[in-house]
Amino acid sequence: MSPRWNPNPDVRTGRHVVYNLHVHLVFVTKYRRKAFTDAMLTRTEEIMREVCADFEAELKQFNGEQDHVHLLVHYPPKVQLSKLVNSLKGVSSRRLRQEYNAHVRRYLWGGHFWSGSYFAGSCGGAPLTVVKQYIENQQRPVRPHPGGAEHSGALRLRAKDDLDPRPEGRSTGQDQR
Repeated sequence: MSPRWNPNPDVRTGRHVVYNLHVHLVFVTKYRRKAFTDAMLTRTEEIMREVCADFEAELKQFNGEQDHVHLLVHYPPKVQLSKLVNSLKGVSSRRLRQEYNAHVRRYLWGGHFWSGSYFAGSCGGAPLTVVKQYIENQQRPVRPHPGGAEHSGALRLRAKDDLDPRPEGRSTGQDQR
């Protein structure tokens, strides 16, 4: 490795992949009941760290309030996010109900702890506008003209026109007719 290269600890590698995937997750208690205490939040963080480790993911950040928790998870591409979420919610629900049964039953009933829904937002890396601009500015190889001569400007313009069907100079999605 070059001594000038400083590895980013968030960029990980596998046999055929280099990745940096982070997700922001928010889980809400059923009926948005204020069931969490400080001790329960601490235990929830421990449980969720264990579950993430089972998926070869890392819980980077955790916090919460009385009725919801926030997680920042760094996960590998082989992990299906929905399966990770189901496991995080299922294992934590089961263990919290076992360990804090009397407290939880005052707020939640019917075997449910978490709401059925959740928030998942991808995060990290460059903003979408920067990624779009980067992709747009790639140096596309010049294709030979059907007549044999290379006309890079014309082909590049045509390729760009193929991607953007709007008439030149229009920035709205309305047709000009």
